[in-house]
Amino acid sequence: MTSARAAETSPPGVAKMSVRRNSTEGARLLKLEGVFDVPAAQRVARALANGGADEPVLLDLTHVREFHDFGVAFLAQALATRPRHVMVRGLRQHHLRLLRYLHIDTAGVDLGPEHEAA
Repeated sequence: MTSARAAETSPPGVAKMSVRRNSTEGARLLKLEGVFDVPAAQRVARALANGGADEPVLLDLTHVREFHDFGVAFLAQALATRPRHVMVRGLRQHHLRLLRYLHIDTAGVDLGPEHEAA
């Protein structure tokens, strides 16, 4: 069950993002679909900045069909400000390696049920 749902409408080719409160875990859920590029990462960073510093956040990227490396690098900057309060789900192995290269702890990253082994 979720509550406090907010969704953005996006033009074609732009990642769609919804923000919900997960009532069972108490975490804010940021769910993206489509292409994860720099503008999508900027929207995630703004959403993270708008929450409380200690608020747990689940970033669900399992429905993203295409990841841009620069978007993931921008995401790394946002994650660096909240290392223990954001759980990321749905990144590919390549992007986990990129986060590790950028010195981001990937221990809280869940690849999700359909991860790629690249």
